[in-house]
Amino acid sequence: MTALAVALAVFVGISLGLLGGGGSILTVPLLAYVAGLEPKPAIATSLLVVGVTSAVGAITHARAGRVRWRVAGVFGAAAMAGAYTGGRLAKFVPGSVLLIGFAVIMIAAAVAMLRGRKDVSDESSGPLPIAKILVQGAAVGLISGLVGAGGGFLLVPALALLGGLPMPVAVGTSLVVISMQSFAGFAGHLAGESIDWKLAGMVTAAAVVGSVIGGLLTSYVQPATLRKAFGWFVLAMAAVVLAQEANIWIGIAVAIVAAIAGTMAFMCAHYARCPLRKVLIDPGAIPRRVPLGNR
Repeated sequence: MTALAVALAVFVGISLGLLGGGGSILTVPLLAYVAGLEPKPAIATSLLVVGVTSAVGAITHARAGRVRWRVAGVFGAAAMAGAYTGGRLAKFVPGSVLLIGFAVIMIAAAVAMLRGRKDVSDESSGPLPIAKILVQGAAVGLISGLVGAGGGFLLVPALALLGGLPMPVAVGTSLVVISMQSFAGFAGHLAGESIDWKLAGMVTAAAVVGSVIGGLLTSYVQPATLRKAFGWFVLAMAAVVLAQEANIWIGIAVAIVAAIAGTMAFMCAHYARCPLRKVLIDPGAIPRRVPLGNR
C-alpha cells in the first residue's frame, strides 16, 4: 500500500501544481485510507507534505513576481500562530472527529471549486486592513492545524478581497502562507505524534515531483474545467470519509446529493432548455405574479 500511496501522491502534487492550493485537500484521505496511518499521524504528516510542496510551488510564483511579501508576512504570521495552536489542540480531539471535520472542509472546498473564482482587476492602493487580516489568518490557520488541510480555497478569496490582490498574485501569495502555516501546524503536532519519517519523505518527494509536472501542464489544460472536475471528485471523497467515520447513511446521503447536483450541472451545461439556468443565471427571466389590483 505504501507504493500505491506514493504513486497517488504524484497525482496530488499534479493537482496542486495545476490548481494552486486546492490539490492538497486529498493528502489526509490518501495517508489515512491508502497508507494506513491513524487519523492524527495522517493529519500531521499531511501538514509536512503540504508545507514542502507549497513552498516549492511558491518559488515559481515568486520568480514571476506573483507574491506580495508584505501581505504574506502579515497573513502568514497570524496563520502560523493559529496553525500551531490547532496542532497543539488536536491531541485533545478524537481522531474520528478530526476526520469528520476534515470531510466538512472537503465539502466546503468542493463547493468553492465548483463555484469558481472571481477575479480582482486592480490591486488596492489603500492601506491593508491589518486587523481583519490577522483575525482571518488566525482562523484559517487554526482550521489547518486541526484537520491538516492547506486551506487554499479559503486563503485565495481572503487575499484577493482583504489584500486587494489580483487573482494570480493571490494564488502565489497563498502558497507562501500555506507553507508557513503548514510547517507551524506540523510543529504543533510533533509534540504528541509519532511520525513515519520514511513514508513522509517518500510521499513528500512524490508530491513535489507531481507539482512540478502540474506546473508544466498548466498551458495544456483548461483550469476552470479541471477545477470543476476536481471539485466533484473531492465531494465524492468527502462522502467516503463521512461513510467511514460518521455514519454510512450520511455518506450515502452526501453521495446522492452530489450525484443529483452533478447531473443537473451536466444537463445545464449541454442543454439550452435547462430550467435551473433561469434560476441561477437569469433570475429576471422567472415570471412574477402581479397583484390583482395592478392588472
